[in-house]
Amino acid sequence: MPVNGIDSTGSFRSSLNRRRTLQSATNTNETAPARKLNGDLVFRYLTTFFAFSILAILALMLFEMTAESIPSIRAFGLKFVTSSDWDAVQELFGALPYLYGSVVSSVLALVLATPLSIAAALFITEIAPQRLGGMAAPLVELLAAIPSVIYGLWGVLVMAPWLQSTVQPFLIEHLGFLPLFQGAPYGVSMLAAIFILMIMVVPIITSITREVLLAVPQSQKEAAIALGATRWEMIKMAVLPYGRSGILGASILGLGRAIGETMAVTMVIGNSPNISLSLLSPAYTMPSVIANEFAETTSKLHASALMEIGLILMVVTLIVNAMARLLIWSVSKSAKGGAA
Repeated sequence: MPVNGIDSTGSFRSSLNRRRTLQSATNTNETAPARKLNGDLVFRYLTTFFAFSILAILALMLFEMTAESIPSIRAFGLKFVTSSDWDAVQELFGALPYLYGSVVSSVLALVLATPLSIAAALFITEIAPQRLGGMAAPLVELLAAIPSVIYGLWGVLVMAPWLQSTVQPFLIEHLGFLPLFQGAPYGVSMLAAIFILMIMVVPIITSITREVLLAVPQSQKEAAIALGATRWEMIKMAVLPYGRSGILGASILGLGRAIGETMAVTMVIGNSPNISLSLLSPAYTMPSVIANEFAETTSKLHASALMEIGLILMVVTLIVNAMARLLIWSVSKSAKGGAA
């Protein structure tokens, strides 16, 4: 029966419909986050898997290289890194000449490349007009994209003959009293490897140093100028001290690149397993001996010795790169703190 002019049955139905509509909307709102949460979980698990897979691959490489190196480690122990013997016939192996060649060539290349790279980065960020600096930066970084075999080919066909006919005779004549410049002008030598490595690491150090210098707060440079400092004084007092750790990190990263270089160095260093103070003498490096002899191993112990050299090279490279990344991270953190 109608009550106050309203049909009670119709009122009940409309109330039931409203309740169903509200319940449906509530269920939709409750299920939407669940679908989104599932997608987030899948994305999270996938990215976590890919991230840890990289570490797993690295751990697997270290494990396999260590396992393959065990025969050499058991046979020679610490003598492997202190001996200069390398005789595949008698199975006597010592990695000291290769360690020496890698360390000397990389360190001296870094000594030459670091000032040049810092100067280039300062020119791009502080001295050159903005348009010129914007053009120069990609050109410097483009050098890092050139394959190492091209550097090696240029080194053995152009640079080594030039060193043999011009630079090395000059050094022998005027600085021959020093042990570093004694001997015959071979062309392919430790000096050639140092120069080729210097050219190859300059783009890396320059690029990272440029990013570090760009992180220096503008207010810090303006404050130095406001106090009457010249441009050079501003760079010396406000820019370089702020980016010291980052520049050091860039240099160490360049060192890691130089230590692991194979093809270009193999083509110009002479590949002679001798330890000599003279930079004019041929030498050998760890990557070079692996590249030259691994396909021609004569015994399991020979292959194991080469694998141990690779393990040493890998551990050294990982340590050097970790140190560089840590220093660069500390600079970035300081820059963020200063900006805040």
